[in-house]
Amino acid sequence: MRHASRYLVILLFAAGSLWSQATLAATSTLKDISYDVLPGGRIELHINFEQGQVPEPKIFTTDTPPRIAVDFADTANAAARHMDVGKGSLSGISAVSAGDRTRVVVDLIRPSSYTTRVDGNSLVLTVNNGTDAQTTTTAANIDPSKRLPSASSGPAVSNIDFRRGPNGEGRVLVNFSGAGATPNMRREGDKVIVDLDHVNLPPSQAQRLDVMDFATPVQAIVTRAAGNGAQMEISTSGNIETSAYQSGDQYVVEIAPKKKEAATGKLAKGQEPVYSGSRVTFNFQDIPVRSALQLLADISGLNLVASDSVGGSVTLRLVNVPWDQALDVVLRAKGLDKRRNGNVIWIAPQQELAKYEQDLADARMKAEDNAELVTDYIPISYGKAADIAKLLTTEAKQGLGSGGGGGATANASRGFLSPRGSVSYDNRTNTLLISDTPEKIKEIRALVAVLDRPVQQVLIESRIVVATDQFTRELGAKFGINGSRTNPSGQVLQLGGALGTAQGSNTNAATLGSGGLNVNLPVSGPAGSFGLAILGANYALDLELSAAQTEGRGEVISSPRVITANQQEAVIRQGQQIGYVTYQNSATGAAGSGTATVQFKDAVLELKVTPTITADNRVYLKINVKKDALAKFIDAPGSGQVPQIDTRELNTSVLVDNGQTVVLGGIYEITKQNTVTKVPGLGDIPGIGMLFRKTSRQNDKAELLIFVTPRILSDKLQ
Repeated sequence: MRHASRYLVILLFAAGSLWSQATLAATSTLKDISYDVLPGGRIELHINFEQGQVPEPKIFTTDTPPRIAVDFADTANAAARHMDVGKGSLSGISAVSAGDRTRVVVDLIRPSSYTTRVDGNSLVLTVNNGTDAQTTTTAANIDPSKRLPSASSGPAVSNIDFRRGPNGEGRVLVNFSGAGATPNMRREGDKVIVDLDHVNLPPSQAQRLDVMDFATPVQAIVTRAAGNGAQMEISTSGNIETSAYQSGDQYVVEIAPKKKEAATGKLAKGQEPVYSGSRVTFNFQDIPVRSALQLLADISGLNLVASDSVGGSVTLRLVNVPWDQALDVVLRAKGLDKRRNGNVIWIAPQQELAKYEQDLADARMKAEDNAELVTDYIPISYGKAADIAKLLTTEAKQGLGSGGGGGATANASRGFLSPRGSVSYDNRTNTLLISDTPEKIKEIRALVAVLDRPVQQVLIESRIVVATDQFTRELGAKFGINGSRTNPSGQVLQLGGALGTAQGSNTNAATLGSGGLNVNLPVSGPAGSFGLAILGANYALDLELSAAQTEGRGEVISSPRVITANQQEAVIRQGQQIGYVTYQNSATGAAGSGTATVQFKDAVLELKVTPTITADNRVYLKINVKKDALAKFIDAPGSGQVPQIDTRELNTSVLVDNGQTVVLGGIYEITKQNTVTKVPGLGDIPGIGMLFRKTSRQNDKAELLIFVTPRILSDKLQ
């Protein structure tokens, strides 16, 4: 991979030199590069020039891949293009030129710090064997005229801002007061460090920004003065991807969550593009736009065509940026736009592209206006030709011809038709008749093929369960006692029965009737009884105990089924109509004296349902279930008897999975009743109190449950 990236750098700058439109005269020449191995694995590079003083270098580093790049302005290259090292942390050295600029790229095996100094006609670059030491510049050994610019001579930081991107990425925007800033970005653990060398940092910009509330991987941004410039420390969280680019006087650091999969598909309206190209690192200083585009074309492997009006130069600094994002940055910087067709990208000014597309649309409309009209016939299999004609144009009207067809007038707005197109239909053969251009007829045929499809059907099964549980228990008693006694005075006293009149010659005697009951609380319709009688010389005792217990369980299951098309209501009914007679205009108000009228009352099981099949293969049901039954007839004064109906009904809407059974609703009723009839006082006596009371207990339960199961029928069943 290092060799591939090395050759890629050589190729890019070689292509840039071929594309350069204006080459300035070089004031110095890079003669050769040599190196020495120092103790500790350090490598000392000697970048030698032919004559004169060492040009002012611009140095920056990258971490992915690890490199040290040294740029020399107004310098030609006479050194070897590449030299393998393979010692210490150095992999190799490359020297390439582009225009009036020469770049020396030091390929590293791992990120390493370095020091620089000027020795005569050579720039000495000492590369450490790792990153333990900080990158420093030994200014004491550099000729004062060859020292790098100080912080006071560089641009100032005018503003530091933070924004959240549409895909959750954090963007740190650093604006400078002018050109000339050379920021350097690197990662250290969960922090991203940006070195702003030779940059003035005003006290107002030396601050800490807490950006946790933006919901990006960036947690905080701390900017402080450091060395001969400033340093920005960006705290991050999670697995991230970093990139940076510089355009003019703005430097942008983008930190995004690492994507598990590349995004595919079209962008939604207003959504920014998601870049997935291979990442590149460039530093363009006034490079011709056409040269920059050629470099990006070589990386992408696409064919790039630039309009003749594309020109000018651009200054960009790109660090670990996808190539397609780098291309968009270049285009935005120069007011350009692109159109892609397969593996060919056409680049031109935005106004030129807009004019081309407008001219293309005008030509297409003119070709439509002049195209020959043809007539075609499209038979409709599953829908109605009249309905599809209305979809194609709002001007379709039913005709009055003998064929029962309809038509639409031409030269009007036609919706899916061209301005000169027309559509008519024939109800008898269910056929569309279209007159339009061949291209429009082809589009309409494709549209009709989508619309004219068999409608899916749904089988709806429902179950209505009515369960009853009845329990009644009664206990009662009859109790009577008769007795007579003659007192010493000869008076006869009798107990029980009803008081009678005196009999015989003794007017002082009171006579009581026999056979009376003292307690009469029997069970109506007893299932069983027990009697006891005791007869004595002058008394009689009668006892009868009766009991009844009734238990009943019932279950009625109704299972209506119906098949219907998608979004079509289906109704199924089963039951009876109960007839009854009513009387009107009765003079006396008595039943049967007026005008008799026969009326009917429905007592049916009914299922009404409208299914809608959703895109995820579920069924939305709008359903009404009704189950009526005759309870009894009741007397209506002056009108005979009318039926009383027990009604059970449910009306609801529900979303159900295909084949899933759902309980739509239920009613659970419990009736409990305890009744005691007793003789006051005597009925409360423990034990024998049962002879003086009647008890009745009733416990009834009724339950109604409604189940429904929709099943989408497959094409085979249809």
